[in-house]
Amino acid sequence: MVGPPLSPEEATPFSAHERRDETPVIGTRFLSKNTQLTNFLTAPNTDDLFTELARLISERGVVFFPSQEINVSQMKQVMYRLGEQGGRPRTSGLHKHPISEDSSELGAEVSIISSEGGILKADYYSGGRSSSGWHSDITFEKVPSDYSMLKIHTLPEGNGLTIPHSGYDAYDRLSPAMQKFLEGLTAVHNADFFNHYASKHGIPIQPLRGSPENVGEDLTAIHPVIRTHPLTGYKTLFVNRNFTTKIVELSKDESDALLDFLFRHISENHVLQVRYRWEKNDIAIWDNRATFHTATIDYSETRVGDRVVGIGERPYYDPASKGRRETLGLADARTLKA
Repeated sequence: MVGPPLSPEEATPFSAHERRDETPVIGTRFLSKNTQLTNFLTAPNTDDLFTELARLISERGVVFFPSQEINVSQMKQVMYRLGEQGGRPRTSGLHKHPISEDSSELGAEVSIISSEGGILKADYYSGGRSSSGWHSDITFEKVPSDYSMLKIHTLPEGNGLTIPHSGYDAYDRLSPAMQKFLEGLTAVHNADFFNHYASKHGIPIQPLRGSPENVGEDLTAIHPVIRTHPLTGYKTLFVNRNFTTKIVELSKDESDALLDFLFRHISENHVLQVRYRWEKNDIAIWDNRATFHTATIDYSETRVGDRVVGIGERPYYDPASKGRRETLGLADARTLKA
């Protein structure tokens, strides 16, 4: 399914929708409030729109849409269509978060992302560094996420930042020797803290979570450290501080030291990040296979949004795949100044 990268100048279904790249590495923003995702659902060329949108998100890591008039049912439809046109397996659908409740008026396939508690606070501790929050969504699942979609509808005065980071360029900025060493290694991803949270609050763990392989209370998976993206064909770094606990092939001391380096490689490479300050009813859609993200909590009031997460495919590493910069003939990332 790998095709050529998108160009804003090409005549495509998005040609009528003005957009700009937020950084050379990651992030594209649609500029007009008239670009409404709900219109994509009913457009005569809906398949073409969602095919191009899936590819754009996978190429750029994250895409932002201002002031969206969309309800949670339509958000689910958008995520289904993205997955279909992006080539996800037929056995994959929308994720039910382990601690989402079926009794919610939104349904278990919609996670309430609130500064007051729930998923956002399950592993939170007061006084921790902001950099401790870097993660990709639900990598603890045997079959993790392809795309996530977040709409922020309740905003404090400070608005708050979300900071996505490019996994493609995180890989490209490693030395050739480190790249070669990491390729073929695997890592454990675990989220037992959700089991602890569920037990403390009397919440049953969702038994079926968007794939026949994502079942029960075992929130542990083993994934490649370097992953090949199925849509772009690029290599991407695929470990994160929230969920990755050990590199399988290394001793504990070796694993701890290497993971600490890789986590710092993600959090301290600011040139690979885009900082997005929310406005009410904005939407972000990102590709969890090729990005990490965290939030900057620079506010004290309540902030709430609705999130829908799609399930993709089992992560894999293809030795024949290449990095993004090598594929596109771009300058060596290691020679660029931050």
